Amino acid sequence: MRTLWLSFCSVVLFLIPAKAQEAPYFVTYDHHLEEPRNLEIGTSTTLGVPRSGQRFYLAPYMELEYGLKGWWTTEFYLEGQSTNGDSAVFTGWRLENRFRVFNREQRINPILYIEYENVNEATRIQKEIVGNSPSFGEPNAELVNTRSHELETKLILSSDVHDWNLSENFIVEKNLSASEGFEFGYSLGFSRPLGTMASAGNCHFCRENFAAGLELYGGLGSTNGFGLHDTTHYLAPVISWQLSDNASLHISPAIGLTQQSNPVLLRFGYSYEIRGFGRKVAQLFGGKP
Repeated sequence: MRTLWLSFCSVVLFLIPAKAQEAPYFVTYDHHLEEPRNLEIGTSTTLGVPRSGQRFYLAPYMELEYGLKGWWTTEFYLEGQSTNGDSAVFTGWRLENRFRVFNREQRINPILYIEYENVNEATRIQKEIVGNSPSFGEPNAELVNTRSHELETKLILSSDVHDWNLSENFIVEKNLSASEGFEFGYSLGFSRPLGTMASAGNCHFCRENFAAGLELYGGLGSTNGFGLHDTTHYLAPVISWQLSDNASLHISPAIGLTQQSNPVLLRFGYSYEIRGFGRKVAQLFGGKP
């Protein structure tokens, strides 16, 4: 519980009085990329409430998202994990890239996603869920000794319809460290802002500062056994609060839909965007703004 309290405090300390609306998803990606030369710094935590006989765990991670081009966003992750009655461990890092296929907005906007993961088997952030159900019974001391080099790809399809966003992600992952097949997963999400008319005054709790939606995500087996048997699935309401033009807070309680899932996953996160970060760094070192 001490680790949980410290993580919660770290989020609260970041709450700078601050308004831009952002999709509230934790797992699903939409087609909106980071603006060029902007840097977004985020911290999120996944709290796993296990079934009887298993142990509660806390999995925080930090992300740095940078807009390289209007059609290219890259993101770097550092992650960890702490299990009640066990230990706290560093679980690895990830590097992802998202590429826009079309420059202009389409009815359905495809985004190509590729990620390299250097993580160990103690990872619990569940940024995506693929394959069959993971095991939560082994101690961290054993799990950290098994490291995986994984390549993950996604086809992201996303549409903005009036005030709604509808997004579908189809996932394929390959463990490069073991002779395993390809693993498959999915994520579906829809969301909308709670208000579309901006208030005349400076209002933190106005409806237009909040967005809400729903995510459904889970595994689809692998090439060794495609389908829903022995897979993990979650249904998750999501809500985000735009604290300022630069800062937002996200919360999502996910409900496990299968016997292999955790009964509850509680996710919360905070992000802060530094606009024109690349330009400011270039000016600092005498480069071209």
